[in-house]
Amino acid sequence: MQDVLHVNGGTPLHGEITVRGAKNFVSKAMVAALLGDGPSVLRNVPVIRDVGVVTGLLELHGVDVVADTQAGVLTLDPSKVESAHVADIDAHAGSSRIPILFCGPLLHRLGEAFIPDLGGCRIGDRPINYHLDILRQFGAIVEKREQGIHIHAPRGLFGTKVELPYPSVGATEQLLLTAVRADGITELTNAAIEPEILDLINVLQKMGAVISVDTDRVIRIEGVPRLSGYRHTALSDRIEAASWASAALATHGDVMVRGASQPEMTAFLNTFRKVGGEFEVEDEGIRFFHPGGDLRSIVLETDVHPGFMTDWQQPLVVALTQAKGLSIVHETVYENRFGFTDALRGMGATIQVYRECLGGHPCRFGQRNFYHSAVISGPTPLAGADIEVPDLRGGFSHLIAALTAKGSSSVRGIGLIDRGYEFFTEKLTALGAEFSRD
Repeated sequence: MQDVLHVNGGTPLHGEITVRGAKNFVSKAMVAALLGDGPSVLRNVPVIRDVGVVTGLLELHGVDVVADTQAGVLTLDPSKVESAHVADIDAHAGSSRIPILFCGPLLHRLGEAFIPDLGGCRIGDRPINYHLDILRQFGAIVEKREQGIHIHAPRGLFGTKVELPYPSVGATEQLLLTAVRADGITELTNAAIEPEILDLINVLQKMGAVISVDTDRVIRIEGVPRLSGYRHTALSDRIEAASWASAALATHGDVMVRGASQPEMTAFLNTFRKVGGEFEVEDEGIRFFHPGGDLRSIVLETDVHPGFMTDWQQPLVVALTQAKGLSIVHETVYENRFGFTDALRGMGATIQVYRECLGGHPCRFGQRNFYHSAVISGPTPLAGADIEVPDLRGGFSHLIAALTAKGSSSVRGIGLIDRGYEFFTEKLTALGAEFSRD
């Protein structure tokens, strides 16, 4: 795969692009198809590497997957689900963490599941113990083996009560995908309620699940003996939309993001306006633009939904290097998410990171020696540099920095961005960016 992007920065981005279904939802909806006794149809599916990984894993387990990539439609038929070879799962999953979410559906369909060593972006500790503990509470037997973890449920799975110490998105997804066919009632306290979670609940309800969501982060699921297939259109990717919005702001540009949806982006839109950006909400999307004048410094704290999401933070930090004054960003979701700022400092940004909880309430990372707060002083001109992509969101942030900087930059490891940003180089071309890829 082509892995280096050579960017000639300093040119405002202008034009329009389209975002499709949310990466953080589509892969989970694909896994949910395993639970049905008939085919499912998922629309608004982006062409990204994560979708390809999940497609391959489903096919290894006997699911027939038919993709119309141009229309963004997947048809998934699980009627011939079977166990996959351990080595095949390990080889195909690569660094993806998605195999952990196959466990509940496979336990219902086959009575067993296997998890290889899990990877993912290196942005902080994302332990799978939440997942394994949840599966044990449903009655599964978890055995650690040399090649990974084997899970089986000889007597089936049974409803349970679970209270999460933190509203983990992944753990909430695990519980939903397991509880819907478990015998009895399951109650989850301190659940994640992100829009992608609620859309997964929509999918499961279409399949025949009985799920209620209370205002106090409690989700209750009444297990049912069978589920059917579903037909569903994925919600738009609010992370990609915000990433392009931050790129427009940092480069003094004007970008129409078709497919962007206001309800899921309320917290981002408020912050975008506080910084000095402007936007116009239209029926088909949102136009984001720099109105001229100085950008304003802010104090920002990331949080679980409905707060300012962690995946919006990194792209916006690049724009904050161009804001007048001192901005403070307190990261409360992932403890090591400011590693990407090293490259920004190398390009001329003035950013300091701290162990203390700055600018907000004390969080679970306080007094634990994690550099989880940042102070950004601006505006500072950025200069082109050689950059190595650290993770998906940090990588796109580096790309924004290269587009903002004067001069040429080489961004290496750019293939990682293909995991979550559909046709991003084609979108750069549509917005007038000057670059080449090799």
